[in-house]
Amino acid sequence: MNTTTHIDAISVFIFIGIIQGLILSYFFITKPSSNIKANKYQGFLILGLTLSILEQFLNQTGYITKILVITNSTEAINLTIGPLLYLYVRRSLDPLDSKKDWIHFILAILYLCYLTFDLIQPNEVKYNSYIYSFHPDWPRNIVHMKISNDPLGLKKYLNAATGVQLIFYTTMTMRLLVRKSCQAGESLFNTDDKVIQTLRNTVIHLSVVILIFIIVKLSFKGDLGDYYLDSYVSLFILITTFRIMNNSTYFDNSSSFMDLSISKYRKSSLTESGKTKILNNITFELETNKYFLDNLASLSELAKKIAESPHHVSQVINEKLNVSFFELIASYRVEEAKRILSGDNRNKITVEEISEMVGYNSKTAFNNAFKKLTGKTPSEFRKTISS
Repeated sequence: MNTTTHIDAISVFIFIGIIQGLILSYFFITKPSSNIKANKYQGFLILGLTLSILEQFLNQTGYITKILVITNSTEAINLTIGPLLYLYVRRSLDPLDSKKDWIHFILAILYLCYLTFDLIQPNEVKYNSYIYSFHPDWPRNIVHMKISNDPLGLKKYLNAATGVQLIFYTTMTMRLLVRKSCQAGESLFNTDDKVIQTLRNTVIHLSVVILIFIIVKLSFKGDLGDYYLDSYVSLFILITTFRIMNNSTYFDNSSSFMDLSISKYRKSSLTESGKTKILNNITFELETNKYFLDNLASLSELAKKIAESPHHVSQVINEKLNVSFFELIASYRVEEAKRILSGDNRNKITVEEISEMVGYNSKTAFNNAFKKLTGKTPSEFRKTISS
């Protein structure tokens, strides 16, 4: 059994990315934030990618021969990357989405169970698997297997299944962002909403990861080209670390580890007096004219009403109020709904009617926003008033 190991510059770079990825995933998963669920999903996404490149690092350097027991152990983790991206984006856009998230991990769970056949094999079998992928010219061990490590012959379809799943979830994620942009009266690639910009960049960069994955699998035998993919993921993990070090409020926003964008307001021409003026105009439109009651309310339309650019309006909302446009509108709508639910006619109006009165097109969206901001559903809030 050949246990030769080697380290080169690319391996060192990937190893640094692995260490940073483990640290980042810990903080994303455990750090309290304004959107805990979204950050947890992002943390698990980083952790999944980190563990995947960790095994590839061990394979590339030969150190896998020291711990053959974990050979191929991350194959199931690769099937969680697409679902985690989708759930991260969905939770960022709608933290109180009531859909069952676990359904998206059924394929990964089933394959993890199937991996039992692989994990129970003796080290000689795992060594043969290692050299087949990374050193096909090395002599293999002669092993008589009592139980096949792939009794259903599924492994030959694994790369294709992983690629198809990644493409499917990336497409679904992009559809979410397009729909959200359209609701705001903007396009996905011409939006001033900071959250959507960040999430969009995440999907774009993961699309590059998918493209590299496909090219590598088509161009190299076994896993010989995976270090290209590992290097790309490591690069963004290191960039994320740099961004966090320079942004103490990072965890308060829907920030992404695959977003390379530079601070969008760094070169803004707005003065403090200009920001105050815009903020006063925004407040007037929302509190006096009650623009939030418009079910088609959008950042671009609000900007037109106060004769300012959407970029400047978005900047003022983000910097002065520390919320996104959607969060600001939701807060006004919920306050208006609370006023209605506290009024004399509160028992004569249905929740669905109230949701339409305050600007929502969906009762579910209204319920989710109301519970997020008050801790109660509209019906529960009305009961507390009535009692």
